[in-house]
Amino acid sequence: MKKLIFTLILPLIVVGGLVFANREIKKETPKVSPRKKLTTAEMKAARKQWEASPDGVMYKKWEASAAGKKVYASEAKIMKAIRGNSNMEAIISSLSLPAGSRVGFGVMANINGEDFILSFGPLKSDEFQQLHSLKVNDKILLKSHNVSHAPKYTYPIVSGDYVERDGKLIYNRPPRRGGC
Repeated sequence: MKKLIFTLILPLIVVGGLVFANREIKKETPKVSPRKKLTTAEMKAARKQWEASPDGVMYKKWEASAAGKKVYASEAKIMKAIRGNSNMEAIISSLSLPAGSRVGFGVMANINGEDFILSFGPLKSDEFQQLHSLKVNDKILLKSHNVSHAPKYTYPIVSGDYVERDGKLIYNRPPRRGGC
């Protein structure tokens, strides 16, 4: 009887020890420490350093140029609609983007009398199926969460989140995965 109890308890102790050992390993902290946030002073110093670099100097020259000022003025015209996530009426002015553009799939659109690059992101054939039906001079309603610029382009870049033509939804950006 004692041998039977001993043979039943011994494997139970061994298995319990292994389970406890695995639990301890999982609780160890990762060796890679999380990136700490920079202080305001450190951010200002990093910005000053970047502005002194060749890329920073080129960017500052572009901002002060007539082309840079035009891009900023165009952005300012639609910024209220961007922040409010409200509908903007646009007219498709071109189905092709400027030469050398690297913003993925997009079209040129006229919003409030200004030309914009309307970008939808990296090329994925099935996702933009209905957007390929757009034609020049089509009127669309669009919503966006972001407008950006780059010295490479003479137009501001609007990210298209929602596009509607003739009261029908033709594009709605899918929600991000793994985020909020």
